[in-house]
Amino acid sequence: MPYFAVVRERGPAWDATRGMREQDGWPDHAAFMDALAADGSIVLGGPVGTGDRIFLLIFNAESEEAIRARLEGDPWTPAKQLAIARIDPWQILLGTPPDA
Repeated sequence: MPYFAVVRERGPAWDATRGMREQDGWPDHAAFMDALAADGSIVLGGPVGTGDRIFLLIFNAESEEAIRARLEGDPWTPAKQLAIARIDPWQILLGTPPDA
């Protein structure tokens, strides 16, 4: 299955006065993301840089459309706390992904 690099960024409902784990709905968002990692959809993921502004996910999926559909189930998507900034196919040239 192909890999994709997914960049998510803060949406308009993100409260910049609070950290990621203090955002409204954190437990539900975290549980959703943990489930994607547990089923192998997300290979790696987390914030990039400082300040919880940009989040990188490495997805194992059939298509960009499949990724968008999966992320619609994230409680932070309809709440507009996170938005998809971009989705790009990712070719692994170095290393081996988990469970490969």
